[in-house]
Amino acid sequence: MTIDDIIDEALREDIGDGDHTADACIPEGTQGKAQLLVKENGVIAGVELAQRIFSRFDKNLKVEVFIQDGTEIKVGDIVLTVEGSSRSILKTERLVLNFMQRMSGIATKAANFNKLIVGTNSKLLDTRKTTPLLREIEKWAVKIGGGVNHRFGLFDMVMIKDNHIDMAGGIPQAIERVHQHLKSIGKDLKIEIEVRNFDELNEALSVGGFHRIMLDNFHPDDEKKAVELIAGRYETEASGGITEASIRAHALAGVDYISVGALTHNIKSIDLSLKAF
Repeated sequence: MTIDDIIDEALREDIGDGDHTADACIPEGTQGKAQLLVKENGVIAGVELAQRIFSRFDKNLKVEVFIQDGTEIKVGDIVLTVEGSSRSILKTERLVLNFMQRMSGIATKAANFNKLIVGTNSKLLDTRKTTPLLREIEKWAVKIGGGVNHRFGLFDMVMIKDNHIDMAGGIPQAIERVHQHLKSIGKDLKIEIEVRNFDELNEALSVGGFHRIMLDNFHPDDEKKAVELIAGRYETEASGGITEASIRAHALAGVDYISVGALTHNIKSIDLSLKAF
């Protein structure tokens, strides 16, 4: 599903057979202007998406942007203005706000996490813990906030997790079957394997055949030992319940990546409003 597909479906969901309030209250042809106001500090995201929504619904709407995606915002800032058909502005208002408020919440959270690992070599990753059908938009917001997108879905990277290992009968069997499968379908995908303890880590290191090791729910002290064991042979990733309070300790352990599901599944939207003037 493309961004335009998402916009079209969201507009259909909201408008249905018509915005009977706007069509009743606003005479056809009435022109108006509205400004997008910031009511909470954070990082703005979704400006480019808002422009696409306005343009896709009514190509005659004119948008003037004052604050670009990824910029820190404060209460009272004006992000953009939109001018044109009053009916069109009212029919797109809620969709623009819904997306921008959630995207800004995600971008703000990503930016806050990133500030906590400044000065380390670790990169902040998102996960697949996203709202169904809105993954592209939510991962876009992570990037706007300074994070790095992990795999988009099940198709663009192999991640051998605990359930795969247990159901396959062990780490060697899982890795071997992955290589057989990729060869059979003619794909060259990066392979990541999750380990839950040092026994699994040592077993994975003895087998090899992957690109990255995910250290799942390791204490930062153990992560440091694990990184020393891996000794630059593979990329390393910390994962599992990582919070603002703990992320720096994981980064200082020396891992290359830190994945945080909360970037997209535990979000408080930023308060924005669109007001006529």
